[in-house]
This record gives sequence, C-alpha cells and structure tokens, in this order.
Amino acid sequence: MHDRTTESALEALGGTPAGLSGDEAARRLARHGPNRLPDPPGRGPLLRLLAQFHNVLIYVLIGAAAVTAALGHWVDTGVILAVVVVNAVIGFVQEGRAEQAMAAIREMLAPRAAVLRDSHRITVEASDLVPGDIVLVEAGDLVPADLRLIRANGLKAGEAILTGESVPVDKGCAPVDTDAPLGDRASMLFSGTLVAAGTGHGVISETGGDTQIGRISGMLGKVEVLTTPLVEQIDRFARWLTMFILIVAGTLLAYGYFVGHLGFADLFMAVVGLSVAAIPEGLPAVLTVTLAVGVQAMARRNAIVRRLPAIETLGAVSVICTDKTGTLTRNEMMAATLATTGRVHKMTGEGYAPVGTFDIDGETRATLEEAARVAGLCNDAVLHGPEGGWRVEGDPMEGALRALAGKITGEGTTPFGGWARRDAIPFDAAHRYMATLDHDGAGRACIHVKGAPEAVLALCSTQRTEDGGTAPLDTENWHETVETLAADGQRVIAVATRAAEAGQDALRPCDLDGHLTLVALVGLIDPPRPEAIAAVAECRAAGIRVKMITGDHAATARAIAAQVGLQNHDRVLTGADLEAMDDAALADAATQTDIFARTSPADKLRLVTALQSRGLTVAMTGDGVNDAPALKRADAGIAMGLKGSAAAKEAAELVLADDNFASIAAAVREGRTVYDNIKKVISWTLPTNAGEAMTIITALFAGMALPITAVQILWINLVTAVTLGLALAFEPSEPGTMLRPPRPRDEPLLTGGLVWHIVLVSALFLAAVFGMYFHAIDKGYPSALAQTMAMNTLVVLEIFHLFFVRNIHGTSLTWAAARGTRTVWICVVAVTGAQCAITYVPPLHRVFGTAPVPLTEGLLIIGVGVVFFVLIETEKQMRLAFRQRPRVG
Repeated sequence: MHDRTTESALEALGGTPAGLSGDEAARRLARHGPNRLPDPPGRGPLLRLLAQFHNVLIYVLIGAAAVTAALGHWVDTGVILAVVVVNAVIGFVQEGRAEQAMAAIREMLAPRAAVLRDSHRITVEASDLVPGDIVLVEAGDLVPADLRLIRANGLKAGEAILTGESVPVDKGCAPVDTDAPLGDRASMLFSGTLVAAGTGHGVISETGGDTQIGRISGMLGKVEVLTTPLVEQIDRFARWLTMFILIVAGTLLAYGYFVGHLGFADLFMAVVGLSVAAIPEGLPAVLTVTLAVGVQAMARRNAIVRRLPAIETLGAVSVICTDKTGTLTRNEMMAATLATTGRVHKMTGEGYAPVGTFDIDGETRATLEEAARVAGLCNDAVLHGPEGGWRVEGDPMEGALRALAGKITGEGTTPFGGWARRDAIPFDAAHRYMATLDHDGAGRACIHVKGAPEAVLALCSTQRTEDGGTAPLDTENWHETVETLAADGQRVIAVATRAAEAGQDALRPCDLDGHLTLVALVGLIDPPRPEAIAAVAECRAAGIRVKMITGDHAATARAIAAQVGLQNHDRVLTGADLEAMDDAALADAATQTDIFARTSPADKLRLVTALQSRGLTVAMTGDGVNDAPALKRADAGIAMGLKGSAAAKEAAELVLADDNFASIAAAVREGRTVYDNIKKVISWTLPTNAGEAMTIITALFAGMALPITAVQILWINLVTAVTLGLALAFEPSEPGTMLRPPRPRDEPLLTGGLVWHIVLVSALFLAAVFGMYFHAIDKGYPSALAQTMAMNTLVVLEIFHLFFVRNIHGTSLTWAAARGTRTVWICVVAVTGAQCAITYVPPLHRVFGTAPVPLTEGLLIIGVGVVFFVLIETEKQMRLAFRQRPRVG
C-alpha cells in the first residue's frame, strides 16, 4: 500500500511500486556505473618492482657488487647482480599474484541484496543496483546503497560508521527537511550501515561513490592485506639474523685479513658467499606465497578467508561450535506433519515443491485450508521453479510453509492470491512470532500468526475443532504434541488466526494477546547433509570435538545430533540451564556436553568463553546479527555466506560460501596443511642455509681453500631458493593430516625439534661437502673439479632434503612420497638442468669456475645423497616411534 508521500518519493527517484524492469535496470547501470566504491589507489607496477629492492640483503649484495666491480671481478659482479635482479623479479611476480588472489576474494565477498524487479523479489549482486531500484532489507542486512524508505516495520539502523551514534536509530517513512543533519534523516538508510531490527522497503537514491559513505571516506576493506603475525615474526627474525650474520661476516673478514693474512679480494668474495648462504632472504616471501596458496585452496573449498591469521588458527582448532540448520542439515525444509485437534496428518513431497500427498477427509478439509491460509499469507518467502529445480527466495521455513499451502490448495506458488496485506508485525527474537493483517477484497479481514509454539500458544485462548468451530485451548495436549513431533527431529511451528474489523488497517501486539484461535501445528523436517555426517566423523578422528549450538527445541536438536554422529547426543543443555550456571560450572558443562538447545546469542558468547578458559581453541559458526559478539570472541569465527547477515560476516574470520559443515572440516584440513607447509619451508630453508654457511666458516677458520667458491654459493642460492623452497608452498595435505590431534594453540614454530634438525642437517651437509672435496683432492683432481663436485653434492643434498621434508609427520619411504607432485618435479628438473649446464657447458666453466664431473663421480654424489636421506629418515622414524610409544602406568 502506497500513500502520496511514498508515490512522490518513488516518482522523484525514478522508481515504480513494481520495481524497475530488467531492461531499465540495465540502462541505468550503464549510465551510473556499478554500485561500488572506487578501488583504493595502489602502487603501480614500477613502484612495486622498485619496492623489491628495499631489503637489507639486497643492499648488502649491491654493495658487494660495487666492491667486486672495483676489484675487477666482473664475473662475480655479474652473478651478484643476477641474484639481485632475479630475486626482485620473482618477488614482483609473487606479489602481483597475491594481489590478484585478494582481488578475487573481494569479489567473492561482494554483498547481495533483495530487490523488486518486474513485481518479483529477486536477489542480485549489490554492484548491480541502480538508482530507482526498490530494495528489501531486514535485521542483520548491510545496507547496499543510500535508500529513501517507502515502508518500515519496527526498523532500526546502526549508523555509528557515519554519525558516531552508538545506539541504533529508529527509521520511518515520514519525510524530513532536505537540509536536516545526517543523524536526523529518519526516512533514509545509508550505504554501509547495518539494519539492527525490523524490515523495510526503500528506493535507491544514490549508489557507489555518490553515497554518503562514498563521499566521506569509502568503506572499510573487506579483506586484510596479505600479512599475518607469523609472517611479521619470521620477517623480524630474518632481519635480526641478517644483522647477526653481517657481524659474523665482518669479524671473519677482519680475522682472515689481519690474522690469516689472506688476499682481500678472495676473502671478501668468501664473506659475500657466507652472507648470501646464511641469510634466509626468501623466507618471508615464500611464507607469504604459502599463505596465499592456502587462501586460494580454501576458496576452492567454499571457505573464504577474510583475515589471514585465521589460516594459522584453523590448524589448532580443537572444538567446532556449529549451528544446525543449513550447516549440518540441508536447509531445505519440508512440512512433514500437520497436527490439528485430534488428528495428525502426514505429508509427502520433496524440498520446496508445492506438490505432494497427504491424508484428508471431508471433516478436516476446512481446518486444513485455514492452516494453509495462515501458512501462505503470514509469509514473506517466494518460491521459484520448477525450471532448474524448486528454490526459495527468503527464509527456508517460510518457503516450506508456502509449499505446504500450495499442496493443500492445489494453487502452486500463489495460493490465496485474492488477499492483500495491510500491515505486519515482523518476526523478532524477542517475541518469536510473525503476524499479518490481511484483507480478501470482499470485506473480510483476518489476522494470521505463525511462530514458536510456546509464543503462539501464550497468545491463544481457543482452538479450532474438527467441525470448524472453536473450543477452549487444551494447552497441555498441544505441548505433548509439540514434544512428540520434536522428538522425531521436526521443527514445530504453530499457526493461529482471528477475525478483524473490515476497516482495520493497523496491527498492534495488543490485537493478539489472548485473542487468537490455534489452528494447527506444523512439523518441518530438515534432513542432515550426507557430507556433514562424513565431516563430523572426520573431525572426531582428528581429535576435534563438534558441538551443536542451536535455537531449536531440545528434542529436535537431540534427534539431528544422533543422525550426524555427535558424541554424547543423549545429553542436552538449554539456554535456561546455562543461565542458571556460574562461569566455573558452565566451563565444566561446556566441555562435557555437545548439544545446546534454545540458546540465545548471549549463551553462545558465554559458551565460547567457557571453552577457551579450558585452553581449547574454538571455531564458532554464526549467521545472525546477534551472533557477531560470539564470532568475534572465537579463535576462528565462521559466518554463513548464503544465509548469514552482513554483521556476522563483518565479525568473522572466514565466510562459508555454501553454509555447509563439510566446508568447515575442509577448511580445518587446509589450515593444518598450510601450517604444515610453513613448517616445511622453515625446516628446509634454515638447515640448508646453515649448512652452506658452516662450510665457508669452517674453511676460513681452518685457513684452507673454500670447497665451494663464493660465486658458486651465489649460484646455488639463486637456483634452489626460488625453486625447491617455493615448491613446498604447493604441497598437498599429508595422508594423516586429519588423524593427528590438534596442535597446542601456543606451540612455537621454532621448536626444540626444529633446532635439533638444523644442527643435524647442517652437520651432515658439512661432512658430505668436505668429504667429497677431500675425496676429489685425494684422487688428484684439479681444484676446479673438486669444487664442482662439492657444489653438486650440496645441491643433491638439498634435493634429497626436500623429499625428506615433504613428509614431516610420516615416512618418506613410500612410492607416493617418492612420486612427489608435479610442482616438485618441475622444480627438481629445473635445478638438475641448471646444474648440468654449469657443470658440462664449456662457456659456463669460465664464469663459475667449474669443470665436467666424471660419470662415476656423479653416481658417487647421488649415492652420498641417498645415504644422507637414509640417515635423516632413520632419525625421524626413531623420533616418531619414541613419541608414539605406549605410556606405561
């Protein structure tokens, strides 16, 4: 119903009561552009490339190149500059790919909005909205553009982002002065603000950069920049390690020149080689790439990462608190039972199709049709189909009720089309019912109410009888029916009605209290997702406890929990039980109980806090505006992408694009994989760098010739750091990833085990390189050939170390481990080809001081690599066996 004020607002903004047509919306989109704020200014390609040279190591290398050029060592200068340029190019490409990944994820997070187009409610991308569109909003929505309200029911909006007003403000349709302050424009909703309560319709006045928030500052970024505390920690570690190594290098330079009386030119190049060998210059970049790969892998699994630290957190999750509806279940509700006075009717059908069978006779026809009228009119959902399958636009429960009305009346998606709504009381968690005032055009007016049985029964004084009359309400009998239906896993909705005056145009809560006639109870089923059942089992095997926290009836929650395989599914605690507990009792109950029913948002927040107080790492799912505090408090907040409110998505670290519990389990697996790959990168980089550095340090202190020249060290770092190390960022999950218990939330990356591994591997590197060098000298080979053999030994050891590190939690002595991945073999082949080139291509001999290695010596080098691999693999198996041995006593 539109009054003159509404009509004038629509006319002024180029809208119509039926909404724009598709063609007109397309024309306006072409004229006004997409409804999005201009992208923030970013660095251009040239600035991004120059930024790659802003690094302590690069400054060291550029200084070394200048000195070697002054000394006339042009080959060394060229190799050093090649290292600098290649490092910059690779960093430039990696950063570009990371930015592309983030841009793609921003698109995935783009909000959607419900609009009227050609008299039909549809959902479109917010970027496709145009001035004149009529937008439908409800509690929890993020307002997609500046709107002039034309209908409002109990509407409140939080406008702190614009006005600083912390309390949500009331909204209505009454016009205000055009020069009214922003905070006093009660008839407007502004882009970027949150709907705190109620429902409303508004016509778009401004989009994109023309909105109030666009004029002021632009929206907050939806995805954080590609950095995490872990990357910053490693970057800081690398900087301090660089400073330490430079001090050591300076000390060696002074020692060798003043004490050892070595030539400055060769000594300086040795110190440069030491610096390059020991400084893990590529570690922060490779870790960043590892995280970016993890983000993309999660996105493919329908888990969109909004805050990158969540990737690390997911690897430590020990408890997942999940909603039921749509997450563990299909979210395709169907009316399975309709209970009237003295009768329980069974319904059949599939999904939201308004087609099915049910038992009926002449005595109950009028009662069933009255129940259908309440279900169809006290309803905001829209059914679409059958092309492409039946689907609901709006609340799934309301979609099932509309399908029920279609089944009973045989009128498909538009039963009771002659009735018109005059007013409504929207559903609210405070009163837990929805009511509408409807007129049939023939002078008849009725109030229709649906909601939670406890809430609706409290408003009723009578009940509909089998013959169409009324009788006093038998509250006890209806409560027993509710319990019976809920015990079968059905969600129960009560429908009630009363007659209204023909001239009544407004609906107030006092019109309901004690005046309603209960018509029927509707039992709705939402079957579990088959993939959710498998995912719950996978989480249990991974040592992760899954807890259901739902607003549903306790019996319904218990039935679904048993079907999906939750532990302790016989014990259920309700919100009332939780309120009666103090914090200590709640912490005990939260750890022992897996099903919580009839909970409020405050209960969810207390449960998360209680579980965390027991040292557990908690992932929490939520979809409503009131779930935001619990999502923010959780270690990993997970919002629903399909049914989730904008407020929930803003508070969460992850967004599930499909609202599926299986995607949570997949995200945990990816989180563990990313964390494992980060540990693998560190476990490969630090020992190999230490081994290279120790080789040079030992030779300098021993006063002997370097087994590997400085330019060869530069070459090794140039080739292996950008290939073998980077290959670990793309490693898939290890077979036992979801069979291990969660890691402690405070576990450091640089553990005692990793320090031991660095010492062991660097010692073996040292022994192998010097052993091969002394073997070559002993056989009378020239120095160039001995150094070439030592250099190739180092590279072979790094390759075997890569295959060892790929399986840090299990054995590497399997065909699957040896087969590796496509990325690993591309990198290994590239490194092998590069080594063959500098070993056997004559023009490169002069550049790198190398010589051809005989076939027998080449086989010996590979044999040394095999022995090295067997030694470290044996040590790992001893450690694993010791760690997993059964405890006695």
